[in-house]
Amino acid sequence: MASNQTKSYRDKIATVDEKGKRIWIFPKKPKGKFYTKRNFLATILLIIFYVGPFLQYKGQPLMLFNIMERKFIIFGTIFWPQDFHLIVLLILTAIVFIILFTVVFGRLFCGWVCPQTIFMEFVFRKIEYLIEGDAGSQRRLAKQPWNSEKIRKKTLKHVIFYLIAFVTANTFLAYIIGVHTLITDIKEGPGEHFSGFIGLLIFSGVFYFIFAFFREQVCTTVCPYGRLQGVLIDPKTLIVAYDYKRGDPKSPLRKATEASGDCIDCKSCVAVCPTGIDIRNGTQLECINCTACIDACDATMNRIKKPTGLIRYDSEEGIETGVHHIFNARSIGYSVVLTILLLFVGFLFSIRGNFEATILRAPGTLYQNYGSDSISNIYNYNAINKSRTPVKMKIKLLSPKGKIHFIGKIPVIPVGKAINGSFMVVLPSKIIKHSEINVDIGLFNDKKKIEDYHLTFVASNALDK
Repeated sequence: MASNQTKSYRDKIATVDEKGKRIWIFPKKPKGKFYTKRNFLATILLIIFYVGPFLQYKGQPLMLFNIMERKFIIFGTIFWPQDFHLIVLLILTAIVFIILFTVVFGRLFCGWVCPQTIFMEFVFRKIEYLIEGDAGSQRRLAKQPWNSEKIRKKTLKHVIFYLIAFVTANTFLAYIIGVHTLITDIKEGPGEHFSGFIGLLIFSGVFYFIFAFFREQVCTTVCPYGRLQGVLIDPKTLIVAYDYKRGDPKSPLRKATEASGDCIDCKSCVAVCPTGIDIRNGTQLECINCTACIDACDATMNRIKKPTGLIRYDSEEGIETGVHHIFNARSIGYSVVLTILLLFVGFLFSIRGNFEATILRAPGTLYQNYGSDSISNIYNYNAINKSRTPVKMKIKLLSPKGKIHFIGKIPVIPVGKAINGSFMVVLPSKIIKHSEINVDIGLFNDKKKIEDYHLTFVASNALDK
């Protein structure tokens, strides 16, 4: 529980005043061990994102999400519409993963790897600090009249913001249509792809608006994940928490007594918060667990020669009892469930073949005489090529001795396409001893056998002739 008894902060979010007017947040530039680690991770993720469309594997993009053609490539593995059930399973697993992960580790995702946080704090906010200065300078610039300095700084900032948004929009488009197609479209110019160009400008504008103006409102008012944390976390969940038992009662350093807590009410934790909350009030939906308050508080504790960790990663139970272990029975149990789910999905993806075929005897048909000494059955097939190259499908009769005749040309299945067709199995009359015979068929791509099929050959009444 938080020490604040009025809890007025529970009635409103920190970025809106009593009249419903937006309170603009000017967070102080954070620094510290957690910020350094987050900065390193963000840099890696940004490099992966912007370089990703250019990475190739066997002539195809490493990652592609072509919604229009319903073609998806995930780490070099191609998924076609026929693999829709796997994509759905992957999405469901991801949802379960997020839920279970949040139950144990809180909003760790939000503070460390969420794209909103990565772009806001480690791209756009850095540019803002570089052009307008730290929080105090930004606040003064916002209040001063529109003179040459303000116009110059604001214009430069927003031009750079939009350029980044435009480049990012093109990167997203490269993940959808492929980088080679994107480069071709750029060379051909907007006139040849006018509707696509307009769509790109609109997406760039939305992206620019979010990070130039909407900002933390995404986390506090739009993102459903933040709202869900109220029902997902419990007293054992790991969160960014203020140790009120050690910190309270708060007292400025110059007025501190022996009864005072370690918190000197410097409000450094509030100054660096990107959503404008006071973490000392306890867990709040606006908190994205970015750890900026931890670094700020630790720096203050070091200056006044007191132990760090007044604000830290802990659980409510850990703050209350002083005992919390990340690897307890609960977290281990959830982690095992997550691991099993991921392994199961990984297994299904690993056994997914590059070729699928369904072969069934033509409905409503019996045997047919084939010449004077043979009889035949007609079979229908549906074949799907999920590989990277066209497949020249061959069907061979493995047993018993006989022949296979395609009705039409021997099929060549294009990449990512499905075809339908028919063929006949022809058996000599002399080997037919029963009204139904089991036949084994091999499906080949050139000389490589893809799969075996066990079918039934109907010869009823043929024995009477």
